[in-house]
Amino acid sequence: MKHNGRNVYMVSGGVTKFAKAIPKMDFRMRVKKAFDYALNDAGLTLNDIDGSVASYFADHFQRQLMSGIMVQDYLGLTPKPSKRVEGGGATGGLAFQTGYEEIASGRMDTCVVYGFENMSHVNTWKGNEFIALASDTNFDYPVGGFYTGYYAMMARRHMHEFGTTVEQLAKVSVKNHGNALHNPYAQSPMKLTVSDVRNSPMVANPLTRLDVCAMSDGAAVAILASEEKAFEITDHPVLIKGIGTGTDTMRLADRPFGKVPLLPNEKESDYKKLEYPGIHSFRAGRSAAKEAYEAAGITDPLNELDLVELHDAYTSSEIQTYEDLGLCKYGEGGSFIDEGKPALNGKIPVNPSGGLLACGHPVGATGIMQGVFAFWQLQRTIKKHFGNDKLQLPNPKRGLIHSHAGTGTYVTVSIMEAVK
Repeated sequence: MKHNGRNVYMVSGGVTKFAKAIPKMDFRMRVKKAFDYALNDAGLTLNDIDGSVASYFADHFQRQLMSGIMVQDYLGLTPKPSKRVEGGGATGGLAFQTGYEEIASGRMDTCVVYGFENMSHVNTWKGNEFIALASDTNFDYPVGGFYTGYYAMMARRHMHEFGTTVEQLAKVSVKNHGNALHNPYAQSPMKLTVSDVRNSPMVANPLTRLDVCAMSDGAAVAILASEEKAFEITDHPVLIKGIGTGTDTMRLADRPFGKVPLLPNEKESDYKKLEYPGIHSFRAGRSAAKEAYEAAGITDPLNELDLVELHDAYTSSEIQTYEDLGLCKYGEGGSFIDEGKPALNGKIPVNPSGGLLACGHPVGATGIMQGVFAFWQLQRTIKKHFGNDKLQLPNPKRGLIHSHAGTGTYVTVSIMEAVK
């Protein structure tokens, strides 16, 4: 799909520490902290901002409708244009792409994309109930449909189909929590072993507590700009080279089998016997990747990308997403982690920030947080923002951010590129 529009750049970003009600803070104040950080880092004022996109998943957590306009008001951005975007777990990624579209269309020259969620105001069981409302309330929800159950089923199918092991799942958690030891914004940095992950309490077999991300409170802000404006603001803007969005049926049971949508580095004979998407894979993720790669001119993702921040709500979904993004072939996700390819010093670092598993998942902020961390990597300013350079990749030129909703009902992929 060809994208005809102006070039769009990210020029600044800010993130609050993701945490569980520490400190207790109103959602507006959380966003303001991230917003002020982003403004100050780029030397911008309110007068430089043309409009905004608000990203949050559920009204339930705030017990407040119209939260987005309350943030707009609190930030001092009224009467400038704004809109709220919502799309389950992909809310942040969709909002990021909506900000891109505001600039690409020529409507705005600078756009603030702000996202937030305050999830810890309710007990975990109540939070899980709110999140389960993002499944079909006529069909899935009444029979106890909750997301860890869905993902456990998909993990089992991946294991059955491809021989993936629980130890391979656990290695994702070890990697991501370990990376987060050097990320001051992360909620749960930990030095773990495979045994630690497997011996943590079982949530839904085969997924243990440490295979699953945590609910969180947090906010994130990305400031996007047109080409002319971007180079006025900073010498090191980051180009958003291409975006892609995929969708799928709400209910897993409704997904038809078909042929794998092939990426340029694949051929039909690779998947002669594969039933696709077959519960083990996310067709929306593959569709989003295909569109983004075409827009960015990427034909060999493993060798043309330098980092990936992907939606690892579960260890199993990170392994599934390696395959959807074409970093390896379908069925090879388990061996991909075994071989250390997505490690910080591996072939293609995946979730160098720690991902959702270690950073937390305040839904409306998550996809924007990925954009901020990828932006800092590509700007090579991790040391400035983290206070250490342990996670700074040596010479990253191109990164991918991936945001995912439901059981793969909305998926976004955005490609970001350092300006030479």
